[in-house]
Amino acid sequence: MHKMIEGILEFREKDFEEYRTLFEGLSRKQSPHTLFIGCSDSRVVPNLITKTLPGELFMIRNIANIVPRYRQSQEFLATTSAIEYAVQVLDVENIVVCGHSNCGGCASLYLPDNDLEKIPHTKKWLELAHPVKEKVMNQIHDKEDPAMEWLTEQLNVIEQLKHLYSYPFINKRLEENKINIYGWYYLIESGEIFNYNDDSHSFELIK
Repeated sequence: MHKMIEGILEFREKDFEEYRTLFEGLSRKQSPHTLFIGCSDSRVVPNLITKTLPGELFMIRNIANIVPRYRQSQEFLATTSAIEYAVQVLDVENIVVCGHSNCGGCASLYLPDNDLEKIPHTKKWLELAHPVKEKVMNQIHDKEDPAMEWLTEQLNVIEQLKHLYSYPFINKRLEENKINIYGWYYLIESGEIFNYNDDSHSFELIK
């Protein structure tokens, strides 16, 4: 906590003063251009890897950057309501689903049930990515194959993009050419980001 307090003081004295005008303009409103749906992993820092400033990204972060399929419900739907707010109220121009290397959530798809007993809510949440596990297991039969990790992470991004298309208000905006949807795969160890090309069905390095 001491390190965080020092950071707060440094932010106030240096960074805030550098961007004082920006923060003053943001004090009563926000107009982000992009909804960024990423993993909660501490190594993924959206503003850092995209060099964006406060006010540019509306962020949703959860385990394994998952997008639940659209449904109307009386339950408390955090991710669904945030997507709804970003599109319907903030009128974002872009949606990015960003997966990453060495994703613990994706790796947990292959753990035995007894390993997940102490995290039952996480186990339930990961059910949304079970179609990804099935697709990977149909392609790779050896769990020691190193390709299993990156294939799971990349197919998970593609699966979550499909889930976005189940949102009627997103489809409407796509038909009107008012929104763009991207699937990214971020390599922590190299800093490289790959964008999914729906035509070639492959991830291509952004350069």
